[in-house]
Amino acid sequence: MPERRISAALAAGGAVLTAAGAAMYVLPGPGFPVLVVGLAALTTGLVMAAAGHRR
Repeated sequence: MPERRISAALAAGGAVLTAAGAAMYVLPGPGFPVLVVGLAALTTGLVMAAAGHRR
């Protein structure tokens, strides 16, 4: 699987997890771990996409 698809999937999944984690953080629920994992996946996907774009 090409690096570009992996980075896009990671960024998209991270965005969804971040939104879900933020909603669960505001509402009663264990949202902080989901928010942190989502932000980490989103950041990693965006960095991978930026690094792949420069080549």
